[in-house]
Amino acid sequence: MESAILLVSCPDRKGIVREIAGFIADNGGNILHFDQHIDSQKGIFFARVEWDIKDFNIPREKIEPAFRPIAERFSMNYTLHFSDQLQRVAIFVSKQEHCFYDLMQRFQSGELRGEPVLVISNHEDMRPLSEFFGVPYYHIPKTKENKKSAEEKELKLLENHGIDVVILARYMQILSEDFVNRYRNRIINIHHSFLPAFPGAKPYHRAYERGVKIIGATSHYVTEVLDEGPIIEQDIIRVSHRDSLEDFIRKGKDIERIVLARAVKWHLERKVLVYENRTVVFD
Repeated sequence: MESAILLVSCPDRKGIVREIAGFIADNGGNILHFDQHIDSQKGIFFARVEWDIKDFNIPREKIEPAFRPIAERFSMNYTLHFSDQLQRVAIFVSKQEHCFYDLMQRFQSGELRGEPVLVISNHEDMRPLSEFFGVPYYHIPKTKENKKSAEEKELKLLENHGIDVVILARYMQILSEDFVNRYRNRIINIHHSFLPAFPGAKPYHRAYERGVKIIGATSHYVTEVLDEGPIIEQDIIRVSHRDSLEDFIRKGKDIERIVLARAVKWHLERKVLVYENRTVVFD
């Protein structure tokens, strides 16, 4: 089914839902989903509206201009998308395969509705896996000395391939502010949720030594402030004194896979709205 997806945020006031629904109904559209949320403290209205455009009276290329007067009347920030427009995806990896392999399986099965176009890595380790799934693999070594030139190569690849979203599948490199600005709210990262208690290397080792009772993962959009971007999804799994260090790491990888997959799925389905340093997720 071919559908249109409208994402809206604006100051909250009476009549917004009626105007959006009326615009769709008056032009022969059938609403499939109308999800909304109001941040009552800040007075902001959010909505994700999806409707069938099979019998819609307005051609798809003219829907946005036709809706614009309503958007201007309510001071809306809005974007319009179509369900058959798959986002083009680049996946960045280093040496850990668990998130990368999980994502590729989900893309291949159709669970994730996007188009993996290329894989970029600072190591050669994931090349066989990338080639197994038929996705071109680009090895771009990155050090402190060549970081700027390496990023220029990466950005050129993304531009040439028309990439819409970048997924950091345990990519163990920090992106520059310039890189982030070019793909603002379009770079998705995954990491453990031990921050700020156990930052840096080997967090599972230190959490094991501390005797924590839960392990978690966080997926968020990347900003210039390390690991402090708008959070898309988080989850936890329980551990106990019976679990070994190896169990901690295994369970941590399991929850990282799940959380990253959810975040990517919601982003690709246009279900995430970002405001300030927060998200509204219509899951």
